[in-house]
Amino acid sequence: MYTEKVMDHFTNPRNVGEIENADGVGTVGNAKCGDIMKMYLKIENDVIVDIKFKTFGCGAAIATSSMATELVKGKSVDEALELTNKAVVEALGGLPPQKIHCSVLAEEAISAAVEDYCKKTGREFPKNKCTGCCGSCSAHKSDEERE
Repeated sequence: MYTEKVMDHFTNPRNVGEIENADGVGTVGNAKCGDIMKMYLKIENDVIVDIKFKTFGCGAAIATSSMATELVKGKSVDEALELTNKAVVEALGGLPPQKIHCSVLAEEAISAAVEDYCKKTGREFPKNKCTGCCGSCSAHKSDEERE
């Protein structure tokens, strides 16, 4: 059912934990399956120098969180926003169709953490970046909710 890479990232997840005084923090969840992901970013000169995650969920949720952190660590903020759920799935060697939503959450958790960083630093966050899964980013909120 799961690839060897998925099992490796599930049993030996990379970058687990929290970052105190993180430059960006993003939390997303999927009420349908109960998975919740929280990403923490440490950013210097617009480059992600450290990233940690805490995920409550299934093995696929943990594996996609772990892989997503590996894919954006050392990248610029703009490069991190280019991460897609498809790239996460490909890096893991595939996921069962019913677990693809975990990769979407991983993408959105990274995006939400970058959005938080942008808010804190006054940097412009690209509108319509979100894929629309979690409903927690600014792309889904009215102007009143964003303030």
